Amino acid sequence: MTARLSCFLALWALGGALAAADAPQVSFKASDGELEIEVGDQPFATYVYRDEKIPRPYLAHVKAPGGIQATRNHPPVEGQDATDHADFHPGIWLAFGDLSGADNWRLKARVEHVRFVEEPKGVAGRGAFAVRNRYLAADGKTAACEETCRISVLVRPAGYLLVWDSTFQSDTGDFYFGDQEEMGLGFRVATPIAVAGGGRILNADGDKNEKEGRGKQAAWCDYRGTIDGRIVGATLMPDPKNPLRSYYHVRDYGLMVANPFGRNALTGGKVSRVTVRKGERYRLRFGVLVCSSSGHEAVDVKKAHEDFVREIEHKRE
Repeated sequence: MTARLSCFLALWALGGALAAADAPQVSFKASDGELEIEVGDQPFATYVYRDEKIPRPYLAHVKAPGGIQATRNHPPVEGQDATDHADFHPGIWLAFGDLSGADNWRLKARVEHVRFVEEPKGVAGRGAFAVRNRYLAADGKTAACEETCRISVLVRPAGYLLVWDSTFQSDTGDFYFGDQEEMGLGFRVATPIAVAGGGRILNADGDKNEKEGRGKQAAWCDYRGTIDGRIVGATLMPDPKNPLRSYYHVRDYGLMVANPFGRNALTGGKVSRVTVRKGERYRLRFGVLVCSSSGHEAVDVKKAHEDFVREIEHKRE
């Protein structure tokens, strides 16, 4: 971590009021099919929107403050990482195992990048961009729906806050979100912080690890462990005003998913299929806090969640 960033985070955490110019700059570097995101001249993540092997957008190589990687290596390193689901779990992604019968989670259907509708722009303490994506139907030719996705990166007291804001609609016909466990916003944690490697999962209601937390609903779910003597992790925080409350599909091997559509798949309850009518809009928002600290007590997840809710309420349309 740079001295400038360390100073900024420490003062903010203590309640110091800093001018925007004192915050580390969020910046973007574009290349063919990718967008590198930096905070304070240090890498944060790579947004990949064209990949021949993984036909849907994703964020890879996501790092916590201090430069420690919080997501699994992409691709996984043989002998160092668990190598399961190497293409399904590239870092952070939004995908659906059943979108009008199409399965873009398991890469059986494509999500095409159409264009940037908001060019990447960064300032001190925050940056954002927005894209238009086309979700192809199971036939691989027609569109099931389109998505406008805005991704924001904010430097916060507890770490880096990623806000994923997606709106889905179709002007040609109805579409639906089915009921599967592989639906929603996913995060594959770095191998050392998986429960299987000594890490832990904890939700807002105190449920721990896969045995207690899988299939539960909560305000947030946190996955963290130790890397090089530091506590590193991520917290998934669905917007409390999403149309459906998320269930958490969490696995001790390193997966964490906020799933609004898996009631039957994850709990055995009533099927939660959601139909979006032609011309209607369906919006999903999630926050992902990526953090590192010298001790777990240094990161107050409850306060970080309150901060996320204040941020999205301020931006709510």
